[in-house]
Amino acid sequence: MGFFDKLVKGLTKTRDNVSTNVNQVFSSYDKIDDEFYEDLEEIMIMSDMGIRTTDEIIENLKKKVKEQHIRSAQECKELLKDTIKEQMRVNDSDFAFENQKTVLLMIGINGVGKTTTVGKLANLYRTMGKKVLIAAADTFRAGAIEQLVVWAQRAKVPIITGPEGGDPGAVVYDAIQSAKARDTDMLIIDTAGRLHNKKNLMKEMSKIYKILAREYGFAHIETLLVLDGTTGQNALQQAREFEETTAITGIVLTKLDGTAKGGVAIAIQSELGFPVKYIGVGEGIDDMQRFNSDEFVDALFAEEE
Repeated sequence: MGFFDKLVKGLTKTRDNVSTNVNQVFSSYDKIDDEFYEDLEEIMIMSDMGIRTTDEIIENLKKKVKEQHIRSAQECKELLKDTIKEQMRVNDSDFAFENQKTVLLMIGINGVGKTTTVGKLANLYRTMGKKVLIAAADTFRAGAIEQLVVWAQRAKVPIITGPEGGDPGAVVYDAIQSAKARDTDMLIIDTAGRLHNKKNLMKEMSKIYKILAREYGFAHIETLLVLDGTTGQNALQQAREFEETTAITGIVLTKLDGTAKGGVAIAIQSELGFPVKYIGVGEGIDDMQRFNSDEFVDALFAEEE
């Protein structure tokens, strides 16, 4: 199955929620009027695009319809897709870092699929021909290290661990030395599930950054916040809270295959300006994909085969 087909399949629930209902609106109206826009707005909010993002998309759509003298609702569909794509434009959404030594520092609260994401990203980059190393720096949660060891074995990549309850900074230090010795391309660090307001955990992050700067200063660091796509607008709020204390460079949205709330990806990029870098669209090890906004929107509106 190709990349786009897998994306379409993985977004089935959100697509059913958005595309089916949007098509219904387009076929129900001959002309474009306030009721038409209100129905569109309702569908977009229900798919967790959020009120602010939806309002901006609808306003931009109205402007384009007027400028291009569009009269029929059917003509408006491609315009809606283009408007959503424009709304998702953000800086730093490319993957230029893949061509240099990189650290993927994974953060997020417990239960969002962070450890699983580490394993899937390790597999993704190994299959792309990169030398990958995992650091199990979540020494806090019971069973986290064992879980990650299993994922490392599945992904066929080496892993550096420490004792449960041990110092995460020591694990990161050991992993950096190992990464340098192995000439690793991609060091992926799992960290303890943290809430933005847990001072000891934030202190731990600060320590990890210092160790990275001192021991691995030449490497590019991506700080990736892992969010559970099934939580919709709550994920957006979580990102806002983490933003207050952490220099987030990108988002990983997990479990999108199990939700009709995938529209939150649009809200995250539109309202927060963070690029969604990866999305999980299935439970398999190969179901973590690099995110592309345009392909995401096309997949949302893809017709059923």
